[in-house]
Amino acid sequence: MTRSLPTRLVRSLCTFGLIASLAGCAFWSSSKVKPADLGPNVALLPVQKAWTAKIAPLGQLPLVAHVHGTTVVLASLDGSLQALDASSGASLWQAKVGQPLTAGVGGNERLQAVVTRANEVVLLEQGREVWRKRLPAASYTPPLVAGGRVFVLSADRALTAFDAENGRQLWVQQRTGESLVLRQAGVLTAVGDTLMAGLAGRLVGLNPDNGAVLWEAALASPRGTNDVERLVDLVGPLSREGGQLCARTFQASVACVDVGSARLQWAQPARGAQGLGGDAERLVGTEGNGTVIAWRRADGSRLWSTDRLQLRKLTAPLLLGRSVVVGDDDGLVHLLSKEDGSPLNRLTTDDSGIAAAPVVAADTLVVVTRNGGVYGFRPD
Repeated sequence: MTRSLPTRLVRSLCTFGLIASLAGCAFWSSSKVKPADLGPNVALLPVQKAWTAKIAPLGQLPLVAHVHGTTVVLASLDGSLQALDASSGASLWQAKVGQPLTAGVGGNERLQAVVTRANEVVLLEQGREVWRKRLPAASYTPPLVAGGRVFVLSADRALTAFDAENGRQLWVQQRTGESLVLRQAGVLTAVGDTLMAGLAGRLVGLNPDNGAVLWEAALASPRGTNDVERLVDLVGPLSREGGQLCARTFQASVACVDVGSARLQWAQPARGAQGLGGDAERLVGTEGNGTVIAWRRADGSRLWSTDRLQLRKLTAPLLLGRSVVVGDDDGLVHLLSKEDGSPLNRLTTDDSGIAAAPVVAADTLVVVTRNGGVYGFRPD
């Protein structure tokens, strides 16, 4: 007899594409409860649409919009990339890598990197391909380009470093992989001279020169009796403030680590699947049921929560000025007060759903939809 999974777990995993072939996903898609009507919009924080642009559709590509200065680089499911001037929405360059993508975009002011469905990491310079190299497994996390190297975190829990100039493999750090992984962006970043990666439920600091592990901090531990219930993974984006990194583990917790001492400062239970936004005083996250929660950054105590957006599939939040910005799967962008979560404004795009955490560049809020609509908003 086949063991059934808890309804809540099936709903979460179907929603985030982990077990899309499960028969229960079709039932959930057709029978889910509709979110409550939001009522008329009262624009307490005036914002105007400044420009729109178009890229190829994203589908379920786990996009991370790469921002450097006034430039935003975006990738589409079909393998196309486009750089936009956030001041005007004008296209700066376009490129195609010839394969559908599973991860993008990572980079710096000069270089951009994506991962294809053929398990290749492709490095480009201002849209011109420099090299591509085969990976041992799929990757859903945008590569990190830093210190003349390209770092790739693959789904088999391998972290690989390549020379950015010629693509030569420098080292591989391999962990024992779980049988299930999330098809969404994980954690891969740099803090000073330390490479930081999310490996299962642990935040790991490594020497970028040779891959040696310098320290580890467990943010959550596997629980449950089967592979699905025991899945623990860090999800991006994380929030950094000085030497403190705060991250979410999928459907388990929100926690903060002091990088200098490699010490877990605090952890709080949380049932979300998207990363965090934050500033010097607070962290904000979206739960799987659409609740938005703010925690005090210093100690993890709860500041406020709101269920106004309950049952909406929300992006990770962006803290911008006095607002918390989140997108939903109806293509709406919600601006909430970062002091108490009350609504400040609601912006419209198309109805295909917001595809990635909102970003800011050139004093412009930039959001991207699943159909490839790109929208720039500015304060009125």
